[in-house]
Amino acid sequence: MMTASANRAVTYVGPGKVEVREIEFPKLELRDGPGVNPANVGRKCEHGVILKVVSTNICGSDQHMVRGRTTAPEGLVLGHEITGEVVEVGRDVEFIKVGDLCSVPFNIACGRCRNCKERKTGICLNVNPDRPGSAFGYVDMGGWVGGQAEYVMAPYADFNLLKFPDKDQALEKIRDLTMLSDIFPTGYHGALTAGARAGSTVYVAGAGPVGLAAAVGAQLLGAAVVIVGDLNTERLAQARSFGCETIDVSGGAPQDQIEQLLGVPEVDAAIDAVGFEARGHGGDAGHEQPAAVLNSLMELTTAGGGIGIPGLYVTGDPGAADDAAKAGALSLSLGTGWAKSLSFATGQCPVMSYHRELMNAILADRVQIAKAVNATVITLDDAPRGYSAFDSGVAQKFVIDPHGMIAV
Repeated sequence: MMTASANRAVTYVGPGKVEVREIEFPKLELRDGPGVNPANVGRKCEHGVILKVVSTNICGSDQHMVRGRTTAPEGLVLGHEITGEVVEVGRDVEFIKVGDLCSVPFNIACGRCRNCKERKTGICLNVNPDRPGSAFGYVDMGGWVGGQAEYVMAPYADFNLLKFPDKDQALEKIRDLTMLSDIFPTGYHGALTAGARAGSTVYVAGAGPVGLAAAVGAQLLGAAVVIVGDLNTERLAQARSFGCETIDVSGGAPQDQIEQLLGVPEVDAAIDAVGFEARGHGGDAGHEQPAAVLNSLMELTTAGGGIGIPGLYVTGDPGAADDAAKAGALSLSLGTGWAKSLSFATGQCPVMSYHRELMNAILADRVQIAKAVNATVITLDDAPRGYSAFDSGVAQKFVIDPHGMIAV
């Protein structure tokens, strides 16, 4: 067992504000703290490891909490996108060793329950007393401490962690490999569940990092045309940088612009990478309409097509415009979806269903996900500035380097 040392982490301290604070060095036990479900306090984790965090990314899902748009408690340690070097292993860990460099899926899974055995690791039944499914550093996810820190504990290590086969090679490609903990599998999952395949036409709503990752995923699956829609011109330019067509949805209904590109006002597969803070199109582009993207995708997806929804939707949004949306109830035109026999795929991405294959694609130079999302490395102390810049809409994916291990 290594000797405990200092630990610092990015902490949510109130709407619009994060701070880097001293926190306890992790133990192989879930201790009481902000957001920890009482039933999880004192939970022993001899199946876990302590990681020295090599890279940890700021995610759009984190921004929902930081904006005050969830019920996240003050003091919550943020960060669910984690890549780290193992510095301590629990008594019950057999295969992961000290010194291994590993990607950590954002969704924590026990590997023992019915859902985990069926590869539904996004809805593990045993890690979160509140509901199926869990994640590091996230509201209502059981209270597992986040990884935007110098050190973090990862439970069920033999099951969850993806060990990189060559540590030196992995460090050379760390800007790409850091995306395996969440956004690359999540975007790929959105594309796959929407039905993207060889020769298909795909529309991605949202040009943030997950939307860009979904576009890369659709390309990797062989889509003939990938169209990305957004209001942010800088992010649309980023999408064009790797071969996507783009539309500015402030100019009107997406299907009208899709028709100008494809000759028909519809696509085979559509992906919602926006989530519950969606805004309208055309003249309504400046106004928040939480169901706008979903209703739009039902209109522009061909009959019999699919809609993948990696964008986050919540059951508690204190900042919503109406009481229904505050409880996660949206005014969906479900009749449109039913009449067109559309399929919908929602929920957390089961990262382990994809991360090994996507790792291989990165290591074989089949894909450059870091370049596509404009990965930008910052220090732990720069994290508050990174959150502010990301919230302003810059076309960057911020990667925090707590120990200065990422080569310039």
